[in-house]
Amino acid sequence: MRVLAIVPSLYDTSPGQRFRIEQWEPILKERGVEITYAPFSNEQLAGLLYQQGHSASKLAGVTAGFARRFRLLSSVRQFDAIYVFREAALFGPPIFESLIRRTRIPIVFDFDDAIFVSYRSPSNGYLSYLKFAGKTSKICEMSAHVMVGNPYLAEYSRRFNPNVTVIPTTIDLNKYEVREPDPAKEYPVIGWTGSFSTVQHLDTLRGALEKLARRQRFKLRVIGTPQYEIEGVEVEALPWRAQSEIEDLAPCDIGIMPLPDDKWSKGKCGLKALQFMALGIPAMCSPVGVNTEIIQDGENGFIADTEDEWVEKLAQLLRSSDLRQRIGLAGRRTVEQKYSAEVQAPRVFEIFQSVVQQSTQDAAAMVRSASTAT
Repeated sequence: MRVLAIVPSLYDTSPGQRFRIEQWEPILKERGVEITYAPFSNEQLAGLLYQQGHSASKLAGVTAGFARRFRLLSSVRQFDAIYVFREAALFGPPIFESLIRRTRIPIVFDFDDAIFVSYRSPSNGYLSYLKFAGKTSKICEMSAHVMVGNPYLAEYSRRFNPNVTVIPTTIDLNKYEVREPDPAKEYPVIGWTGSFSTVQHLDTLRGALEKLARRQRFKLRVIGTPQYEIEGVEVEALPWRAQSEIEDLAPCDIGIMPLPDDKWSKGKCGLKALQFMALGIPAMCSPVGVNTEIIQDGENGFIADTEDEWVEKLAQLLRSSDLRQRIGLAGRRTVEQKYSAEVQAPRVFEIFQSVVQQSTQDAAAMVRSASTAT
């Protein structure tokens, strides 16, 4: 089976792609699926997209991306199925999805964020409004099947397509291994990972972390921005790097994932929490979206809403290495049972197989109908 993966980003550069189709690819390949990637971005655009400013260069890069998409249309019929992650083009209406649909090659549409909600990116400002958030419903309608990362996204998608399956974001457990605690460590490390555009979520914990620092000694490791400061808190900030992502997470003793309770955040699929859990690091999250499905409070992680809850539960974890180990190992078991690539990728294969079989049957029926008519 040949699948064309129409994706926004270059291979191994975007968390959404890396923890979904790119991670499932080896398991799909074992089942006979050959994936060809067609990113919208090139290296130049990828280097600029999440920086502030550079509007003219970004527009030039987007124009080049549209040109690549038009050239791609001539080869679509070589494939058995088309996988679209989030959107075929970073901006504008679903032009390419509409043109692909005319070829009758089945589309499998996959998204892991509330991309149907208008969102103004801190990096791209008013360019964000050109994304046409409303096109998500149209792509759902055009698709043979829709895969989404959580039930909130599924509820939205089923308004436009009955063929919807929740495939959670997954972790490759061959790469994520539980590490032994470092006995030489002077005091615990609280870790957060994200990006320039999501560091605002960590900002919501400033007050809680300042209070916590007056009660317990800890270091805050911030991954995703080269600079970060909180008064009274020892902070180690470093940029996110794909090649050292796991090594950068490993020194953390506690992982935090604060989120605002808004429509955009409800679409999040818990990736950051799952990364910590897969490493045996206890995760603490806001009670937003899928987080309360992944984590059972006090069993395989912690849920905290108010500032006092964040302070008290983090203090409990900081005081007890035994509690950190117990919760961390329970979190790892959760990932093994429900959120590993080994568990979920076979379900993705079944979806590809079903849409290709249905497409073949539909084509045969059209041939029979035409021959009967003549």
